Amino acid sequence: MNNVISKWIKKYFSDPEGVILAILLILGFAIVIFMGEMLAPLLAGVVLAYLLEGIVGVLERKNVSRMIAVSSVFTCFIAVILLLVFGLLPLLSSQIAQLVEKLPDMISRGQQALMQLPQSYPNFISEAQLSQVFDEMGAGVRSLGQKVLSISLASISGLVALLIYLVLVPVLVFFFLKDKLMIVSWMTSYMPKERGLATRIWHEMDIQIGNYVRGKFAEILIVGISTYVVFAIMGLQYAMLLGALVGLSVIIPFIGAAVVTLPVMVIAYFQWGWTAEFAYIMIAYGIIQALDGNVLVPWLFSEAVNLHPVAIIASVLVFGGLWGFWGVFFAIPLATLVKAVINAWPRLAEEAQPEASKAAL
Repeated sequence: MNNVISKWIKKYFSDPEGVILAILLILGFAIVIFMGEMLAPLLAGVVLAYLLEGIVGVLERKNVSRMIAVSSVFTCFIAVILLLVFGLLPLLSSQIAQLVEKLPDMISRGQQALMQLPQSYPNFISEAQLSQVFDEMGAGVRSLGQKVLSISLASISGLVALLIYLVLVPVLVFFFLKDKLMIVSWMTSYMPKERGLATRIWHEMDIQIGNYVRGKFAEILIVGISTYVVFAIMGLQYAMLLGALVGLSVIIPFIGAAVVTLPVMVIAYFQWGWTAEFAYIMIAYGIIQALDGNVLVPWLFSEAVNLHPVAIIASVLVFGGLWGFWGVFFAIPLATLVKAVINAWPRLAEEAQPEASKAAL
């Protein structure tokens, strides 16, 4: 057993570059796991800087100085943030308030519809079973009400955190863009010299993460706006709220689309019932999801490393459990990083053996 372990260690950790890469990965994961909550504004700033760096790069390639490019892009970024905070959020909060007001009526109508099931299907469901379902639903609603109350009581601290994000994150984004080369140079000055493998993987992942972040934000906007326009034209209530939910659902591959289908179905049902309009809405929603998965995603992420759906779901569960929202958002790049490291490590060990044999000859 000891020989097996020693051979495995010698095979994969005999090269200094592999050891350094392992240490850097362990340190990076440890910092995010144990300090992720404290560094959340920093992570948000890094993500947004990645998003805007592509636009800055386009302006630089057109012979615009970096300072002017950064100032122009950052000004537009602040304008978009103000539009979201003072334009979109009030509309979304208004629709949420309207939906909450109608929830009791929707629940009552749902109970009335369910009460007809024992008469229509007496062999499959009884009134006693329905009463048990209603009791469980009532307990769930009361529990949800208590959670909402606790959230409202903690809204002051949440508001303070939001204000911190609104002030601190834009400042971080500006300095990440303005002093990108200086920050990267400072960080690399503390790295070991034997980091060739880590540098190659980082350059590859740097391009992929940047493309992924920009592509994911573009997907959110395209899917969200398209859903809102389609739902509004077809007359579905709370179209803006549902459009925002559908747009944000693309952050979680596969799972998000399945979860957000439920509120779309519920709202459409309570507005129209089992009618042709309900069918048209669900068909339109299905077309949007199909176009997103089969046209938009391949177009936006054509340069991304191909990952099996099981690997994607597993990465969402693992990294989401470790780092919450950011783990879910970066699940695919992190899975790609793991795959790149696994693929690079054996090749390094296998290439070293022939070179050592040649040197011996």
